[in-house]
Amino acid sequence: QVQLVESGGGLVQAGGSLRLSCAASGSTFAIAGMAWYRQAQGKQRELVARMTNSGTTNYADSVKGRFTISRDNAKNTVDLQMNSLKPEDTAVYYCNANRINLGLPVDYWGQGTQVTVSS
Repeated sequence: QVQLVESGGGLVQAGGSLRLSCAASGSTFAIAGMAWYRQAQGKQRELVARMTNSGTTNYADSVKGRFTISRDNAKNTVDLQMNSLKPEDTAVYYCNANRINLGLPVDYWGQGTQVTVSS
């Protein structure tokens, strides 16, 4: 099992910045990648940013150039720096870890942290 604990959400005005952090504990070996997802009210959960163990990243088009994901593999942490925030970034943000268990990928999720961007 992998436990994920997020921190750093809150309320910010449009154009502002926030930094989300996520710490993984438990069976963190064999984690293949870590990511941030978000879910706005009434919408499906969507990928925001992902980083593999090798450092390959991918971002949702809506956040490219504004958000940056970073990982510390030694500490099993993943951060999301969010700049130039927009009201449409308002959502619950979830940390995700993808771990290979007996050859199969298994997703683990944090409890979520609310990000609210006021106009």
